[in-house]
Amino acid sequence: MSLQRRIGRTGGARLKRALGVQAALEWAFRIEKAQLELPPPPDVTEEGFGFGLEYVLMQRAALGCKIDGGQHKIGGYTHEDAETIAATVAGLPDSLGGKRMAIRVAELARAGLTPDWMPGAVPHCVPVDTRRNQHGERATTVVVGTERVLARGRWRTVEVLACPVTWRPHPEHIASARRAYVDWWQALGWVRDGLIAGSMLRDVDVTAAMPKLRPWVQRK
Repeated sequence: MSLQRRIGRTGGARLKRALGVQAALEWAFRIEKAQLELPPPPDVTEEGFGFGLEYVLMQRAALGCKIDGGQHKIGGYTHEDAETIAATVAGLPDSLGGKRMAIRVAELARAGLTPDWMPGAVPHCVPVDTRRNQHGERATTVVVGTERVLARGRWRTVEVLACPVTWRPHPEHIASARRAYVDWWQALGWVRDGLIAGSMLRDVDVTAAMPKLRPWVQRK
């Protein structure tokens, strides 16, 4: 049975579904097809600092007791909690990436993915270029200078060759991927804290569970 069906509406007391923030985001964007809307608040300029949780709460209050999410999900109803989760993501402050990070969080949740932090990546020193001939594949060399050498009683000028090398994957590439993962993790923490503090969800209970902060660190 899908999560969408498990979060039902019964005549008795509501039984909330406990989900970590990543699972809640995937339910909202992937299953419920919630849409991320990023209209600027009327009193905030382009240089503002995101919407903030207060803006999300005010919008929820202005809508009354129920959010009509049917406008987004073709052929079905978008759960009001999914709309609230999407609205919270849209409120990510600029200090955590703002609109760009909100889009990133929504896209990853919709695809059911975690940012690629390049697991197992180890830089290797390899030739910048190689060439293949009848003797096999060889590293390309370049002339870096000349030297005078004495050979068979005669002085000769010979070229000094070197093989340009690089690191693949480059350490900075790995570091950049892992910084992006941490940025995403911090954004999820903000969304989680906002949803828990705001108590805005009716059928979903967002727990404190989070993905690993640095999954590339092997703990002994």
